[in-house]
Amino acid sequence: MKYLYIIIFLSINLFSNEIEKTKYITVEERKERFYTLLVPAIKKVHFELKQQHKNIFWDIFYERNANEISKLKKKYKVKTDRELLVALKPHQISITLAQAAMESSWATSRFFTLANNVFGIWSINSKEPRIAALQERKENQTIWLKKFNSIEDSVRGYYMLLGRARAYAEFRKVRYQNNNVYELIKKLDSYSELDEQYTNELASMIKYNNLTKYD
Repeated sequence: MKYLYIIIFLSINLFSNEIEKTKYITVEERKERFYTLLVPAIKKVHFELKQQHKNIFWDIFYERNANEISKLKKKYKVKTDRELLVALKPHQISITLAQAAMESSWATSRFFTLANNVFGIWSINSKEPRIAALQERKENQTIWLKKFNSIEDSVRGYYMLLGRARAYAEFRKVRYQNNNVYELIKKLDSYSELDEQYTNELASMIKYNNLTKYD
């Protein structure tokens, strides 16, 4: 327990230093920094996932690479070929950027600064790298956030979460059939305890910042 307090103390000081560096910059400068950090990483991962989806589609069509398909089905917790394709299809970059901005407070949050955790993804595995949410508790239990090696890994973890978690089954279904960003984000109400308010804020974020230009 003593070591946990030491880690938390050091985390607070590191985070305080980062906040000190950014608190005097303008909103425009903060956003520019966010785009510089996030857009290349999200574009790279999005391209990887689009290529993977395309390759698996043709593998299924030509009945090849059965082992790879089997591994992916297990990874994404699906049984059929169609379910796998639905799980693998990445959604638009504008949605990813909007959630990244909201969840990381434009790349200034403690979770982002100390753990490369762009999307506020929780951890339930005590054996994986993670950090404690210092002031957040749920049912008298500490909330833990995953610690990622890089921003790109965080983006991959985010797409994985939305690709296989039961809470986003309807989101995946709509994602596979519909490219309308504003219809799709309505199915992300489970991402936050704010429910519909969260999806409304996502829509406003996308419109106000013209994020669809990245799609």
